[in-house]
Amino acid sequence: MQDFPNLILIGPMGAGKTTIGRLLAAELSRDFHDTDHEIQSRCGADIPWIFDVEGEEGFRHRESMMIDELTRLEGVVIATGGGAVLREENRRALRERGTVIYLQTTVEQQLRRTAKDRHRPLLQRGDREALLREMFALRDPLYQATADIMVRTDRRGPRAVVNDIVRRVTHLVDPLQYKA
Repeated sequence: MQDFPNLILIGPMGAGKTTIGRLLAAELSRDFHDTDHEIQSRCGADIPWIFDVEGEEGFRHRESMMIDELTRLEGVVIATGGGAVLREENRRALRERGTVIYLQTTVEQQLRRTAKDRHRPLLQRGDREALLREMFALRDPLYQATADIMVRTDRRGPRAVVNDIVRRVTHLVDPLQYKA
């Protein structure tokens, strides 16, 4: 398979960015980086603690610095946090330094996938469904504007999504390799 640039996964929480990112990186023999995990590793604290101490703005600053650093690497797969697209500087870095893949999912699927998760600070207050719908309304246009490729993850296993991404990304690199 021909080489192609960084592959960057964006989308809402519960879309499967980390799981799919790990599988995609393994499939392509590439290094995998998850912005949230990198932030936690370097801070020595989990994201809820960072939110508690520094607030969302402090976390978003750390996230922007991590996105800038990771997108400067070459030939990697990167999974971003759900709110990574909120800052224009992040959207620009993502678009300019890789192929951006929007993992689309429904709010219903997000509710199922995050039902028992207590490590997502934004979901720890109020009505989860209403909050997810509000975030979708704000973020979906930003995901769409940032993405080169959009892939649905509902009712599909991670391996099927990875195979779809590999096929579509390879097609972007060499359109003659695949015939419709």
